This record gives sequence, structure tokens and C-alpha cells, in this order.
Amino acid sequence: MKAIFSLKEALQKIEYFCSYQERYHEEVVAKLQTMKMDQEEIDTIMVHLITSNFLNEERYACSFVRGKHRIKHWGIIRITNELKSKKITKSLINRALKEITPEEYLETFHTLAQRQWEFIKETNVLKKRKKFCDYLLRRGFESSLVYDKVKGLESIKSSE
Repeated sequence: MKAIFSLKEALQKIEYFCSYQERYHEEVVAKLQTMKMDQEEIDTIMVHLITSNFLNEERYACSFVRGKHRIKHWGIIRITNELKSKKITKSLINRALKEITPEEYLETFHTLAQRQWEFIKETNVLKKRKKFCDYLLRRGFESSLVYDKVKGLESIKSSE
């Protein structure tokens, strides 16, 4: 049996929930629903969290973009799709994507591509190319970037 929380207890609990990590609106609403709060209480708490700056979707989106790119080395396509799945608006996603400079993005892409190309120990050129492209596309990098890079790496290999 789950505990029934008063509005004040739920507010304290959810403030803590939002303060130790950036959250998005849907996640907080889901948490409040697991705490057996009714819709009116959820609305009251959400208004409080937003006005007290515990909850800020723009801040969440920017933090998400920076983290997923710099730590997990995700490309723009995957980051965008993940944010869309969290019901973040397109305008917020576009604003958040400005957290990554084009230079930083390309540097990450080239470093990751080089490392992956050397890591794949496949002797069949077609299989190696497929594994390489699949990996970078799964990471969310644009297909034009991936295919240009594979051509460049193969031309270096053939000229050696």
C-alpha cells in the first residue's frame, strides 16, 4: 500500500526530486501520479514548481543536449528524437541544440568515427563499412556526414 501524501508533504518531496536533477514536466507529473495525487493537486504543485524555478523545460533541454553530446557522444538526430519523445517542443529543442557549437559537433564526430573505424577488425570491406555506418547512424549522426566520412576513410586506406 502506497502512502497517501498531504499537499505539503508531496510538495516537499517533489521539490527535492526536482532539485537534485533537472526534470521535464511529464516526468514530474508521472511521479505525482504515483504518489496518488489528484489532477487538481498536480496542477497546483506544477504551478508552484514552475514559478519557484524548480522546473524549467528550457534548462532541462539545454542540460540534456550538453550531456548527451559531450558524455555519450550522440548526434543531433538522436538527441532531437529523445527530446521529442519527452514531449519537449520543437522551438525548445532548436534553442537547446545551440548549446553545441558546429566545431565541437564535428570534432566529436570525427574523433568518434576515427576511433570506431580503427576498432572494427573486419577484413571484408563491405561488412566493415556497414558496421561503421550502422554504429554512427545509431548514435544519431546525419547520414551525409557518415557516408562522406566512410568514403574519406576508405580512400585513405586504399592510398596506403
